[in-house]
Amino acid sequence: MSMKKSIVFFIAALLIYNSGRTQIYAGAPAKEIALPSVAGDTLRLSSLKGKVVLLDFWASWCGPCRASNRELVKVYSKYKSKGLEIFSVSLDNEKDEWKGAIKKDKITWFQVNDPGKWFAKTAIEWNIEALPTTYLIDKEGKLVAMDLRGKDLEKALKEMLNDE
Repeated sequence: MSMKKSIVFFIAALLIYNSGRTQIYAGAPAKEIALPSVAGDTLRLSSLKGKVVLLDFWASWCGPCRASNRELVKVYSKYKSKGLEIFSVSLDNEKDEWKGAIKKDKITWFQVNDPGKWFAKTAIEWNIEALPTTYLIDKEGKLVAMDLRGKDLEKALKEMLNDE
């Protein structure tokens, strides 16, 4: 195959791959996620409408995700009673490793699994290119911010939950 044909083929493949990916932006409605929980029942992101939700994409094999879980445990403990929910989507292929990480990290919030790592349907729909990735969603189900951490996350939660 000539260099020119190779480049054309690569560009075409890239366009096809990205055609299913839409830009995520503040103010857009959160796309529905309906996936199996640890118990096997289907949990829906839309069932949390009316609450402030931190949508968290992670995996048990991701070191930064596991560190983030420790921080999220603290945030959830502090803001759950004020109306915060966390909805975590694991991209793990190995369910036993996923379940083990949940137990080890002491995660008590909503957990669902979409196996397939980077090629999981939800990862593609939400344009996930790094882990962990989080989206803050308001009570109306609209996206507010992406990848807030530490003091920035706390500030946004205080404002959204009227916790002065």
